[in-house]
Amino acid sequence: MDAEVTLGDVDLATVKARSLTGVVTLISRSFILQLVATGGFFLLSIFLGRPEIGLFIAVNDLVSILGYFSDIGLAASLIQKKDKVSLTDLRTTFTLQQLLVLLLLLFTVTISPWLFGYYHIANGGEFLFFSLLAAFFLASLKTIPSVILERQLRFEILASVEVIETIVFYAIAVVLAWQGRGVSSYAWAVILRGVVGTSLIYYLAPWKIGLGFSKASLRTLLSFGLPYQINSLMAVVKDRFVNIVLWKIIGADGVGIIGWAQTWSQKPLRFIMDNVTKVTFPAYARLQSDPKELKAAIEKTLFFISLVTFPAVALLATLAPLAVKLIPRYSKWEVALLPLALFCFNSALAAVSTPLTNTLNALGKVKINTYLMVMWTALTWGLTPALAIKYGYVGVAYATAIIALSSIVPVIIVKHLTHFSIINSFAKPAIATVIMLIPAIFIKNIIVNISVSLLLFTFTVYILVGQSLFTDGLKLLHAFRKK
Repeated sequence: MDAEVTLGDVDLATVKARSLTGVVTLISRSFILQLVATGGFFLLSIFLGRPEIGLFIAVNDLVSILGYFSDIGLAASLIQKKDKVSLTDLRTTFTLQQLLVLLLLLFTVTISPWLFGYYHIANGGEFLFFSLLAAFFLASLKTIPSVILERQLRFEILASVEVIETIVFYAIAVVLAWQGRGVSSYAWAVILRGVVGTSLIYYLAPWKIGLGFSKASLRTLLSFGLPYQINSLMAVVKDRFVNIVLWKIIGADGVGIIGWAQTWSQKPLRFIMDNVTKVTFPAYARLQSDPKELKAAIEKTLFFISLVTFPAVALLATLAPLAVKLIPRYSKWEVALLPLALFCFNSALAAVSTPLTNTLNALGKVKINTYLMVMWTALTWGLTPALAIKYGYVGVAYATAIIALSSIVPVIIVKHLTHFSIINSFAKPAIATVIMLIPAIFIKNIIVNISVSLLLFTFTVYILVGQSLFTDGLKLLHAFRKK
C-alpha cells in the first residue's frame, strides 16, 4: 500500500514559477547568511583563542567526513528521480541511511579514546566532539524533509530554516564565548542549532516517518546515487582528509591561524561568486547552441565577478595589518597576516577558475572537471603536507598560493572551447587592481586608504572599459529591481 503513496511533485507551470522565486530566494538567503556568519565569526575570533577556533575547525572536519559515508548518494537520487517518489522510496532511503549513521556513530565512539590521544584533544574538546556527533545524527533526520522540499522547489522554506539555524548557532556561540566558556561555546551552539533546525523542518515539511525496505527501490536509487557519490569523493579527499593530516602536523593553533585566514579571504567569494554561479549554470546550458551569446555571457560573468572580487581581496590583504591593531584582543591574529595575503591571492584566482569549471559542467564536459579535480587533489596532497612539515602553518599558505597558479588550466581549456576574451573578462579588473594596490600599500589611514583605492580602481576601470561600465551597471541594477 505504501508503494502507491507518492510524494506530491509539482507541475511544469509551478516549476517555472518556483524556479525564478528560488533563484531570488537563494541569493537573498546567501546574503543574510553571510552577514550573520561574517559578524559571528568576527566576534568569535575576538573572544576565543587561536587553538580554540582551530580545535573546532579540525574536529568539525573530522566529523564532517562521516556525512560522506552516511548517504551513498540516495538523497541525490530521490531529488533527481524523473518518476514520482513513493513513500517506499522515502522509507527505504531513511532506513538505510539511519542504519549507516548508527554504524558510523558506533564506530566513531569506539575509536574516540584513540582519537583523543592521537590528536591530544582535551580542555573541552571531548564535549565538542560528542556534540558534533549528536548534530550529525540530527542532520541525518533532516534528509527526507529536505528532499521533499527540494522536489517541490520550496526553496523559501529551506532558506528560512538555514537562516534560523545560522542565527541560533552564532548567537549562542558568541554569547557563551563572551562569557568565557571557551570551546564549549561551539559545543552548545552546535547541539541547539541541530535541535532547532530538525524540529523546524519537520514542522514545515512533515512526512509519514517510518522504517521500510524495498530491493527494487534501492536498486533504482543506487543506479544514480553511487556514481554521484563517487564523483564527490575527490573533493572530500582533497579538502577534509588533508585538513585532518594538517591537524597532526601544525596543531590546533596552526589550524586556527589557517582557518582564520582562509575564512576571511573567501568572504568576497561567498557574497558574490556563489550566487552568480548558481544563476549562470542553467543559463550557460541553454546557450550551448549559440556560441556568440555564450562567449558574451562568459565574458560578462567573469568581468562582473572579478570587478568586485579582485579589489575586495586586495584591500582585505592590505588593510588587515591596520585593522588587527584597532582592536586589542585582535592582535593575536597578526601571525596570520601573511597566510591571509596568500589565501587572498588564491581567492582572486578562484574567482576566475570556479566559474569556468562551472561552465564546463554546463557544457556537459564533466570528464574534464574530473581530470581537473584529480590534478588539484594530487597537487594538494603533494605540496601541502610537505610544506607544512618544513614551514609550519605558513607552509600551508605557500602551498595554497602555488596550487592557485594552476587556475590557468581551466582558463586555457574554456578559452579553446568558447574563444572568450581574457582582455574583456578579467584582465582589465586585474590591471586596475594592481594599479590600485600601489598607493594602498603605503596609506596607513584605513578610511583614506579605502577611499583613494576605490576611486583609483574605478577611474582605471573606466579608462580601460569606457562608457559600457555604467551602461552594463544600469542594466544589472534594472534587472535586480525587476526581480
